[in-house]
Formats: sequence, structure tokens, C-alpha cells
Amino acid sequence: MLVQEEGPAETLTLAEALARAKAEELDLIEVSPKAVPPVVKIGEFGHYLYQLQKKEKKQKSHSKQVEVKMLKFGFRTEKHDLDRLSERAREFLAERHLVKFGVRLRGREMANKEYALGKLKNIIASLSDVSEVEQEMKRQGDQYIVILRPKR
Repeated sequence: MLVQEEGPAETLTLAEALARAKAEELDLIEVSPKAVPPVVKIGEFGHYLYQLQKKEKKQKSHSKQVEVKMLKFGFRTEKHDLDRLSERAREFLAERHLVKFGVRLRGREMANKEYALGKLKNIIASLSDVSEVEQEMKRQGDQYIVILRPKR
């Protein structure tokens, strides 16, 4: 099946299609090999490859990778700073990023884990209108982390 820029598509034998391409001093390009009959067109092969690369590059630029944004705070972080962090998290969630919160415990702070976990739970509760928990709270070394994803 030979398709052309202008004019109707026509069904030819391989030899006829190659002869026509040679007469125009261009290449015979196989556009769709799995179709029955296979679809070909006459054109410059280098130009065809360039157009394919351009199309792939455009598709790649439209598919944005999801990033994980990390926000950390300490055991003694006060309410105002936590509010600022949750506002920052709202911005990240609005941009469809994952947000990872971490509360770091040092030394004797490890003895009062419930206080730190309470702060983390308060942040999760304040963001519950725009986010869901992707990964539950868990300990990772000297900190507790939780990962939030934007609501669908």
C-alpha cells in the first residue's frame, strides 16, 4: 500500500513501488510494517528519521517525572515553622509531586518518640484535604518519615 502526500493511496507490488521511488530519486520508507498490506511511502529517509526523533522528543517533554520533595523538621520545631512547612507541602502537592516529611530525633529526644510522632500526625491531618498517605509512618535511622501523595 503506497501512500502519498497528495492523491489517493494505491496498492502496488514491491518491485513497482521500488521502481517508482528510484524514478523520483528518493527512498521507499516502510511506515507500518505490521499492516496488511504493509504501508510504505516515497520520501527522503534521513528526513523521515528526523521527524520521528522530533516527535519522540516532544512526547518526552510532555511526560513529566514525579519528584519526591523532602521536608524535614526537628523535635523542637515550633508551630509557626510547621505551618510554613505544611504550606510549602501544599504547593508541592498542587504541582502533583510526592512529599516526604521527616522528623529527626537526636540523643535524649529518642526517649520521647510519641511527641515527635504526634507532630507528624498533626501535619498529616492538616494536609488530609489535599493529600493521601502513600507510605505509612516508619522509622528510618534517627528519624521518622511519612510519604504523602496528592489526592486524585
